[in-house]
Amino acid sequence: MAYSNVLFIDNLLTKICIMLGIFKRLTLLLRAHIDQLSWQAVMLAILAHMLVTWGLLLIANEQALTSFSTYFYYYTVTTSTVGYGDFSPTSELGRWVVALIQIPFGLALFGVLLGKTGQTVTYLIRRAMTGDKNFAHSNNHIIIFGWHDTRTKKMIDYILADTKRTDRRILLAVTEQMEHPFLTNENVDFARLTSFTDLEELERVAINRADKIIIDGQDDNQTFTTALRISRLVKSECHISAHFLDETKVDMLLEHCQNVECSSAKSAEILVRSMQDPGSSRVQEELLSTLHGDTQFSLAIPSGCDEMEFGTLFHHFKHDYNAILLGVAHNLSAQNMDLNPPLDYKVNAGDILHYIALERVLTNEVDWQSLAK
Repeated sequence: MAYSNVLFIDNLLTKICIMLGIFKRLTLLLRAHIDQLSWQAVMLAILAHMLVTWGLLLIANEQALTSFSTYFYYYTVTTSTVGYGDFSPTSELGRWVVALIQIPFGLALFGVLLGKTGQTVTYLIRRAMTGDKNFAHSNNHIIIFGWHDTRTKKMIDYILADTKRTDRRILLAVTEQMEHPFLTNENVDFARLTSFTDLEELERVAINRADKIIIDGQDDNQTFTTALRISRLVKSECHISAHFLDETKVDMLLEHCQNVECSSAKSAEILVRSMQDPGSSRVQEELLSTLHGDTQFSLAIPSGCDEMEFGTLFHHFKHDYNAILLGVAHNLSAQNMDLNPPLDYKVNAGDILHYIALERVLTNEVDWQSLAK
């Protein structure tokens, strides 16, 4: 008796294993077919099934089910197996249509639709996470080339903390094998490139339509070659900022690329200033951070404005915006900036004002014509 029970259980387990194997193979087969199906094919099949079912119900004289709004509702709740029961066929032919045509084929199509939807959502999330998405359609965006765990996060925080900035999406481009570090931040996109100098990869991040670019490579060589490569690919009004540790690289780059603003580590200068004038390092930190306190901003004087005096602008900015003008630059790289110029210094359209304020002053907030009088 005990032996027969053991034999029965053994046979049962064997059959269960066989059934699970068959189910697994069917699942893999179905998934393979779903992978091959396009969205157009799935939607056409569903539409064809809806029309065939509707036509057969019309032939069965199911008038309560065949009006457009009623039929769409009835078809959806029945095929998706929700089945509220408020609508159902009343004729014998109508029941046969539902039993043999609508429910079996509808359930199959509904399963395919769910599988295709899940597959598409997973694919899109995976592409966003791995950085394989194509951003060639982007326009007037900010690109950050390079990844440094703490520094890059701070840069993005500083950009987003400027509440009155022009609303541009941020695209983080890296060459490291990593996933999207800001997946929950809707303002930041992510692209993983094979190289920062490959033309096809640069086209994938819409380099020719970017508005602002930060280059912060893994080392000075990567930063140098990236800046050298993209400086000729960007639009004329695009501003490029590059960070170097070695100041000699800055001089070399500026010989070839006039549209790149370079920054380098100023630790020696800051240490000396802090020693001679205590608190200097804190002033530097406050001026650079948009997270708290007053910050340094810039504002380009729009074209068409008449000549103005620096003193007039200085008093206007202090009185109306509680902002202090620091100086005037004549191009985006600010290589020939005039800091603290005399009050009668002439300022013209196209010049760039650098100032300290609690928040950014926008061009349309300034009455330029009255200041030129």
